[in-house]
Amino acid sequence: MVGQRGSAVTSGGRRRPDSFQPVRCATCGHLDSKVVDSRQSDDGGAIRRRRQCLACGQRFTTFERPESLGIAVLKRSGDREPFDRAKVVAGVQAALKARPVGAGEAEALAAAVEDEMRQLPTAEVTSERVGRAVLEGLRELDVIAAVRFASVYKGFDDLSDFERELTLLTKRTAPKRH
Repeated sequence: MVGQRGSAVTSGGRRRPDSFQPVRCATCGHLDSKVVDSRQSDDGGAIRRRRQCLACGQRFTTFERPESLGIAVLKRSGDREPFDRAKVVAGVQAALKARPVGAGEAEALAAAVEDEMRQLPTAEVTSERVGRAVLEGLRELDVIAAVRFASVYKGFDDLSDFERELTLLTKRTAPKRH
């Protein structure tokens, strides 16, 4: 049986534990909407649904992704914590601040790093491995942002640390001489 707000309820009127919370309309906050269109996202990892609010008629998009096992990150301190894409996005955005890079690039890079970590044979990764993956992605995206990220991630203490990183970047990005 489906309740008034689209959530599954038992015949006694109680919510089933596997039921979902309805999505609020971004315009008016109303909870009731109908699905107008569904299709697979570009990467195939989610279903994109176009919805229309039943109160104000505005359309909005939601994404449905399968729930997956979490990735544990082993920190340098020995602590373990769940992988948090928002932390990766925040770090990448800080490195990209005032750089000529598109607004969605930080989220796309974080998603790529998360996908890379999920493809590893173990559900536990080191923070160093996550940091290296972010740094590699930033090197391809924006070299200046990569140096900024490396300065924090690798804990640069003096100018020689920056010089060493720039030398590494120059070796990777310099055109081949024939």
